[in-house]
Amino acid sequence: MNVLDLFSGIGGFSLGLERAGMRTVAFCEIEPYARAVLAKHWPDVPCYDDVRTLTAARLRADGIRVDVICGGFPCQDISDAGERAGLAGEESKLWFEYARIIGELRPSHIIVENVAALLGREMDVVLRDLAEIGFDAEWHCIQASAIGAPHERDRAWIVAYPAGDGCGSWRAGRLADGLSWLPDAPRWNPSNPDREPPHGPAISWAQHSAWPDEPALLGVDDGVPNRMDRVAVLGNAVVPQIPEIIGRAIMSSLIRSKQEGEA
Repeated sequence: MNVLDLFSGIGGFSLGLERAGMRTVAFCEIEPYARAVLAKHWPDVPCYDDVRTLTAARLRADGIRVDVICGGFPCQDISDAGERAGLAGEESKLWFEYARIIGELRPSHIIVENVAALLGREMDVVLRDLAEIGFDAEWHCIQASAIGAPHERDRAWIVAYPAGDGCGSWRAGRLADGLSWLPDAPRWNPSNPDREPPHGPAISWAQHSAWPDEPALLGVDDGVPNRMDRVAVLGNAVVPQIPEIIGRAIMSSLIRSKQEGEA
């Protein structure tokens, strides 16, 4: 499964999906610092610099074939912390570029991430756009604390696939079933920060940190270079364990679909 990672940031989506057995074949990220991080960890994967100029024709010309498109389009205009301009806002309107690329490439699966406020602000537009280009969708809100992270980080996750194509268990509404891979542990409670965050039986946050070789970001005057850039890209990043869970569910559904077809 070849992945095109849009709005890539530091590659949290790709890190998780590659752990699930997929392969990233291209990134698209406009911020220079994040592009430098991607170049460090994926030196052989091309990185396009602007989703507005990325086209299916350009990818084909570069020999890139795509099965999955993933990405968390900008949330600034959707988040409750912003001006709430929605998809008319300067940043979040890039969803329409995401939708354009989906329509041009017509992948087998799409994974979209955004703040949980999307469900009450513009979710109807996102679903309408997907439907108009022939895609069905399922969605779920997942908190980072559900997989042991010491912060809530509630996010909306959408999985879409071509309508009527028969995508195995996804068409039976199995996103929630796929999420049963989450550890059976209590959610971390931010009102009680002294309590150790949970480490469920399936995932240990400490063992699955995105970049275990990166210096710590705690403190103020510890001499860590590029502090503001690092904090910014971490704040914009997705927790890689969640795309891994979704990726594993997709791969499992495809395997089962193939087995059923051969039976």
